[in-house]
Amino acid sequence: MKKLIYALLLGLLIFSACSTAPAAQEPTAPAHAEPAATVADSAQPQIIVVDALGREVTLSHPPARIVVTGRGFTLILDAVYMFPEAPARIAAMGDSNQGNGNFISRIDPGFDQKMILQTDAGAEQIAAANPDLVIFKSYLAESVGKSVEALHIPVLYVDFETPEQYTRDLAILGKVFQNEARAKELAEYYLNGVGRIQAALEEDIEKPRVLMLYYSEKDGAVAFNVPPLSWIQTRMVELAGGEPVWGSANLSNGWTVVTLEQIAAWDADRIFIISYQKNSAEIAAALKSDPQWQALRAVKQNHLYGFPADFYSWDQSDSRWILGLSWLAAQLHPKSFPQYDPLAEVQQFYQQMYGLNAEFVAAEIQPVFRGDLP
Repeated sequence: MKKLIYALLLGLLIFSACSTAPAAQEPTAPAHAEPAATVADSAQPQIIVVDALGREVTLSHPPARIVVTGRGFTLILDAVYMFPEAPARIAAMGDSNQGNGNFISRIDPGFDQKMILQTDAGAEQIAAANPDLVIFKSYLAESVGKSVEALHIPVLYVDFETPEQYTRDLAILGKVFQNEARAKELAEYYLNGVGRIQAALEEDIEKPRVLMLYYSEKDGAVAFNVPPLSWIQTRMVELAGGEPVWGSANLSNGWTVVTLEQIAAWDADRIFIISYQKNSAEIAAALKSDPQWQALRAVKQNHLYGFPADFYSWDQSDSRWILGLSWLAAQLHPKSFPQYDPLAEVQQFYQQMYGLNAEFVAAEIQPVFRGDLP
């Protein structure tokens, strides 16, 4: 099964390497492309991109004013900024903060000149940014995409929801930025990471029973939620060599609230707490001192953990999911990953994926760590 999963991922890595790798990076921020006006004015053949919905999107020139907004836009934007051309080309974006500030504002020196849109911005507000391309999550095609397209603004749809979609959607961005070599390089980073984990688990047939719980507070009411089987949180458990205990539950299309009685009945070997606004390690520590939670076997055996995060949580289909997968695999199978070093992996990730140097990562990324990280 592990070989099949990896083979499916590898099969999606079909790119055309027709451009050179990115230039050397600035010491504290990603390298920047030529000014947007120069990009737009250069004589270029039209670009044809097939998006996540299978639509052919034709661009008359390399887009110089790209807007990324709508629900889930952060997950797209963090992928977009792995391309060195992004800072010069992004004209407007939504506003996002998972409690530690806005990551893009730290790595884009021109962030103050970007137009910040409401997450639920409509077509008129988006059009005010004068875009020559708008990028949305594909599930927004009907609700907002059509109204933007009606204004004769090119719209491109991506997903960035699963590991398989990640390689495909990076290829789409490679076409947009005319940097397919960079798209291939990024995809190979994820594929190699998954492959390394699968190889380390090849001889380990034990599959701990795992429960991933999203901790939420709405109107003062605390709730614990499990993800759908198709979401990346579930896929990460499987790729990390675990068995999701909620696999037979009657799940909704989104996070499904579960009771403490159900949590106890599942009797997981490992429990992982996710939080998008608070420190998951602090939530996990509070649960360990709760008499009701102390009755759970995972708590008794000290196997309740806060899922790690920096600016954004590592459990979601953000660019950081590979960090979350590595950490999760090491928690579930420590004997298979005796050399796992989260700080070293963080340094490698941010240097290779965003062109940030070691000093920047130590000064800007590590201080905002949350969850059970050193």
